Amino acid sequence: MRERTEKCVVTFRTTTGAMAMERLCREQGVPGRLIPVPRSVTAGCGMCWAAPREVRGAVEDLVVKEHLDVDGIYAIIL
Repeated sequence: MRERTEKCVVTFRTTTGAMAMERLCREQGVPGRLIPVPRSVTAGCGMCWAAPREVRGAVEDLVVKEHLDVDGIYAIIL
């Protein structure tokens, strides 16, 4: 079983927003991956970007810089 750690989770209103985040993070070298939204969080499209908590600043900067359509940014233990 994988050890549970705190993650930075970004939720989206649309699947298009989630896919844009994935593309931009890959281009910028920001680690993370798309996962189903955890039950403790609600989101419009059902997908979210989960990244190590250490890169939360880079994730937030990317969201602002690229004007991504996000629903919320959370710190969650996964």
